[in-house]
Order: sequence, then C-alpha cells, then structure tokens
Amino acid sequence: MSENQQTEWKESWRDEYLKHVCAFANAQGGNLVIGIKDDGTIVGIEDSEKLLEDIPNKVVSLLGIIVDLQVHKKAGKQYIEIKVPQSSVPISYHGAYYVRSGSTKQEIKGIALQQFILKKTGKTYDEMPVDGAGLRDIDKQAVFEFLEKARIHNRVPAEAANEALAHLLAKLNLLTVQNQLKNAAILLFGKDPLRFFVSACFKIGRFGSSDDDLRFQDIIAGNIFAMPDKIMEILRSKYLTSPIHYAGLQRVEELEYPEEALREAILNAIVHKDYTGTAIQLSVYDDKLILWNQGKLPDDLTINLLKDKHPSRPPNKLIADIFFKAGYIEVWGRGISKILNACKKAGLPEPQIEEYAGGIQVTFFKATKESLLSGKEKSKEKSKEKSKEKVLTAIAGDSTITINGLADLLGLSVGGVEKNIRLLQTEGLIRRVGPDKGGHWEVMKKR
Repeated sequence: MSENQQTEWKESWRDEYLKHVCAFANAQGGNLVIGIKDDGTIVGIEDSEKLLEDIPNKVVSLLGIIVDLQVHKKAGKQYIEIKVPQSSVPISYHGAYYVRSGSTKQEIKGIALQQFILKKTGKTYDEMPVDGAGLRDIDKQAVFEFLEKARIHNRVPAEAANEALAHLLAKLNLLTVQNQLKNAAILLFGKDPLRFFVSACFKIGRFGSSDDDLRFQDIIAGNIFAMPDKIMEILRSKYLTSPIHYAGLQRVEELEYPEEALREAILNAIVHKDYTGTAIQLSVYDDKLILWNQGKLPDDLTINLLKDKHPSRPPNKLIADIFFKAGYIEVWGRGISKILNACKKAGLPEPQIEEYAGGIQVTFFKATKESLLSGKEKSKEKSKEKSKEKVLTAIAGDSTITINGLADLLGLSVGGVEKNIRLLQTEGLIRRVGPDKGGHWEVMKKR
C-alpha cells in the first residue's frame, strides 16, 4: 500500500482533514484512511464508533456531500476508510476550494479557481456575463459584417439584418437570461474589447538572429471577429515575402508560407484562446514562424490525436459558433490536419505542434534544400508519368501514328517521345509490329 492520487493516510482524525475530503471530491474521488501512519504502519484507532457517527455528520454539514465509512481490522487493530465520491459540482470548505493533485491537496485560487468552477458547472468562459457592459459597447458594423458572411453561408436567415440589436444578440445566445452581455459578445463585436479583457489582442514581432534581436513589432487589437483579416493583411504587407513564379504565362505571387495553413492556425488560436491569460504571440524569424496561444488541451486529447480527425470541443463554445456561422471554421476537428496538408502541398516541412508554457505552440519552417530538391524530383516524376500516359493513350487511339506524329500531337520533342516509347516497351505495355514504315503499334495491356 502507498499514498497516491486517490489514497491518503492519517494516524488519527482531526476536523481539518475535511480539507482532504474536499480535495478528493473536487478531483476523481478517493479514500482517506484513519489509523495508518505516513510510513504505512497501522496504528489503529480507539474511538471507531464515535468517528463513524461524527465524520459523516461533519462532512454533510460543512461540505454538503455524503461519504461512505468502513471499519477494517488487521493484526488486531481497527482503522477507518472514508470513501469520497467525485462531485459533479464544486465543493468548498469554509469558503476555500481544494483539489487532489498527485498525493497532495492544493488550494486553488484566482484564475485557476474560476476555470475550475466553470469546468465543474459545464460552463465556458465566453458564456459568463460582462460587468459594466451594455449595448453601447457593441460595434453594430461588426455585427452587420458577420451577418453578411453568415447569410452567404446560409447559416442565418436574410431577415436577421432587420432584427433589433438586442433581439439579434439574444438569438445568437450572446445575452444572458437577465439580458446581460456575455463575454463572447464583447470579444466578438465589442468596440473596445481591451477595456474589458487585457489579453484580447494579437502580438506580432519580427526577430533577427536571436530572441534578443527584436527588429519591429505590431499589436492588433479590436474585436476578434475582424482580427484574422487584419492579421493576414499586416503579415502580407510587412512581415512575409511573396516570391514570384509563373504558371505558364500567368504571374503568381504566393506567401512564403501557405496562406491557408497560416489562416487556419491563426483562427484556431483566436477561437481556442484562454482569454483569462495573456495575448496571442506570433514570432517571425528568417527561417521559421512561431505561433503561441495560451490554453490547454482537453484531458483526453493529445497532440497526436489533433493531427487526425477528432471530436471538436472548443473551450469557447459561443465564439466557435459565431466563427462557424460566418464560414471561417468547421466543426469537424480537421483544423490541424488542414494545416499539415497545406504545408505538405507547398513542399514545406511538417509544422511542429507542441504543448508549451501553458499553451499550444505551432512552428512553421521554411523549405529546406532537401525538401525543395525532393519536391522538384517528385514534380519531375509526375511530369514523366503524365508524358508516358499521354503517349500510351495516343497510341491506343491510333496504332499507326508515327514518332513525329506523336511529337506534334502531344507537344513533345521527338527525343522525348522516343524515350517514353522505350519506357513503355520496357514495362511491357506496347510493342512494335512490323517495320518502322508500314508497321503499327500494339497495346499489350491496360493500366
């Protein structure tokens, strides 16, 4: 036997041990054993009958929960096991909240306490009311822009634009039953969210050779609904380059990192952010880009699970719903997968995703020489395969076609056609019947 997350030993009973009962109830439940020393030695108790009556009464009176007590006997000594069930609601002892962590109890305060109570009650932070905020603090233009996007995606009716602001916010679940604005309302559509939430901003910094070498920076504030577009605009104009290449005769300018992947990562950060914490931070370097956002994964989700399709359980349900209605995000848990696929398609290394410093950090890397060479080789192989397929298809359509005829038809060089024919013959896909003049091609088998 040993003390652990769900077991605590005490040599004798003291009323202050109700803190341990409280901690067990606020965690996964557990057993408080009276009559065993810290080293595991059974010392026993003498007043078991009195404790069997007193302890349950004190637990109910001071904690409001019911526990099960059992008396055990070993080597002629009695000890009591107090079995504490996990509580579905927050439990306090004299106004303080305790939780079991490992083999110790901890008092939780401040932001941690707020998050604990929200989790226990099934609420999210964005559902809570904002003190001192009213409709005067809502940017009506921001709400109108949302409605336009949501209408395009058929996620709100067209007549919603005619609703009074209060009625509209209520239908979007952004008002409490007492008609108070919820945190989500101010964060999404507030004129000045920073007035109420000090972390409702997005910091971008351009660094040189080290983290000490900050070249310049920007802070994007305002409501979070308009924030993604502002961030992408300033990244394009100030922080990232757009190398020029040509697709045929068309001039193409794409960001050095795939825009789809960047936008998805930024949206994820904004929607999943812990708004009781600090600002989102985007650090741009010569060879990489690091996006950090405060907020923890649900207990049953890991980084590896994020890379596959997984249940979507956003910590800010109302914020996620508005971004979904506007067509900015999905609700299928495919965000990380989309980021990885976009980078792969662009020939970039896979981004590094990790839990770091109380948040989630995504690092995008520029293409290395190896990845560029690999991409070029793959492109060449695809081009070769396409040319070979074209030659095979042309021969299947006209068995008497000549080398020069194939070159003219397919826009290839004569040497290129001859090379593809040799490959097709080597693979046993075609053969020549008769002489070069007057003979014909025969397709041996189809792919």
